[in-house]
Amino acid sequence: MKILVTGCAGFIGMHACLRLLRDGHEVLGVDNLDAYYDVNLKRARLKLIKAFEKFTFIKLDIVNRKKIESLFEQFDIQRVIHLAAQPGVRYSTRDPYSYIRNNIDGFLNVLEGCRHHNVDHLVYAGSSSIYGINSSLPFSEKQNTDHPVSLYGATKKANELMAHAYSHLYGLPTTGLRFFTAYGPWGRPDMSPHLFTEAILEGVPIELFNNGKMRRDFTYIDDVVEGIVRIMNIPATPDFDYNFKQPDPSCSSAPYRIYNIGNHQPVKLLTYIKILEKALNKKAKINMLPRQLTELPETFADVNDLAAAAGFAPSTSLREGIAKFVKWYLEYYGYKKYKQPEK
Repeated sequence: MKILVTGCAGFIGMHACLRLLRDGHEVLGVDNLDAYYDVNLKRARLKLIKAFEKFTFIKLDIVNRKKIESLFEQFDIQRVIHLAAQPGVRYSTRDPYSYIRNNIDGFLNVLEGCRHHNVDHLVYAGSSSIYGINSSLPFSEKQNTDHPVSLYGATKKANELMAHAYSHLYGLPTTGLRFFTAYGPWGRPDMSPHLFTEAILEGVPIELFNNGKMRRDFTYIDDVVEGIVRIMNIPATPDFDYNFKQPDPSCSSAPYRIYNIGNHQPVKLLTYIKILEKALNKKAKINMLPRQLTELPETFADVNDLAAAAGFAPSTSLREGIAKFVKWYLEYYGYKKYKQPEK
């Protein structure tokens, strides 16, 4: 198939492209190489994907309506995996306008492209951040998500509402995937694996919010991509028995679905740091700080719907995933900068 992947130079985007290309698909990747974090890392990811003959890269900002229209007109795109977005929970308090521009306006352009060019299936990135102040664990797609605690989470919620409108009005099959703390090799530098690893190696204190009393459902990147690929091949269909008196937010009478992709095994941050310390053979220094209003105290994914729909649930243990991340980190940033962990 000809598959469009937006945000192809991003962490999840790169891994998704590699998997699709290895599966024999033709991949059209777009990315604007935004400077939110190290552009050299994005270029290095892109270099890996460009090695494949069936990959085409176009530098493009999804907010540019005319260029998105031209893209869909030029290429016969069958399916879209939309991963381009302005990421980051904390950053949304500093630059809120970039979230509306990229996550709302950009998503609208992608929806319009899919609508007017008969795309078979639009799969788009959601986030566990939309669960907000909900404290009912594990987080289920069937729960209410009307109270996000960050603008980032609010834009991801808006994406789901926009997708449903297009599914309802135009019959466009859309599936939203709520990712839970994806991590692994080639990950984002603003995420905790990078930040904590660098701090431990440099002997700098780690800033741990909520006095370390948080748990996260860390999900290894290969598991995330496996979920994306499986769901991509299962276009959303209408639920003809949909109960309008007791509406289920995860599905609809329109071709619309929502799934969690998480490891279903939340881990305490202090336990997570101990696993990192062991992989690096070095103790961390920790500064305990109060909880930030944008932070969820705990994330925990119910993945029963994903398992039922795709016959798959993530299974990579945190210990195994962190070992792979640390190996990549030391290789990418250079052993010369740091002492090698003792065997």
